[in-house]
Amino acid sequence: MISSLVKNFKIYRFNPHFNSKPYQETFKLDLNKCGPMVLDALLKIKSEVDSTLSFRRSCREGICGSCAMNINGQNTLACLTHIPKDETVMEINPLPHMYVIKDLVPDMTHFYEQYKSIKPWLIQKEENKPDLNKENIQSIEERNKLRDMDKCILCACCSTSCPSYWWNSDKYLGPAVLMQANRWALDSRDDARQERLDMLKDKYSMYRCHTIMNCTKTCPKGLNPGRSIAELKLAAATE
Repeated sequence: MISSLVKNFKIYRFNPHFNSKPYQETFKLDLNKCGPMVLDALLKIKSEVDSTLSFRRSCREGICGSCAMNINGQNTLACLTHIPKDETVMEINPLPHMYVIKDLVPDMTHFYEQYKSIKPWLIQKEENKPDLNKENIQSIEERNKLRDMDKCILCACCSTSCPSYWWNSDKYLGPAVLMQANRWALDSRDDARQERLDMLKDKYSMYRCHTIMNCTKTCPKGLNPGRSIAELKLAAATE
């Protein structure tokens, strides 16, 4: 008979309709009756212990970015985070410095509005637009310039790990959005590189970055927003 291995999960709780202040609630789970990931634990708590627990999740494969949260002080994805089989307490909070809708669900409205502001789509002159029945082709060399930046899943782990974003999120775009700004500025099929760079030349949009690299350290996809921001600064200064 397998002995039980009980793990404590201390989870941030907040319901604006019933709680004036947030609090932490501890749940105990037998890891021998639970899947290996933090998201498995959250699903088990919601289905078997407390159905009012709220969090986002979708793909369970680290592709959608829905289950981004702060786990033991690190911004990451719950579906990719293993539960250590020891007696330590796992502390789970929503992404830091964002308004909380309920429990582990942050309000992403402002983040997505900032993303929209950089025009994350191809801007092409009429004469350069491809035939609607043909591909918009890039060479391998041109594609390699994007360095997987298009693999960003907009989970906001990087932006919410950045102190500059915490204090200036009303004006500073943050690592995730700036990496996407660089991605579109580098795209060989786009005709608006100078326009995109000019949009970022005020004091705050990208210059609040001090290159402490929290963003790169925490990215669950292994991307490098810090390098992208440095490239944008150099391009804005020289072009």
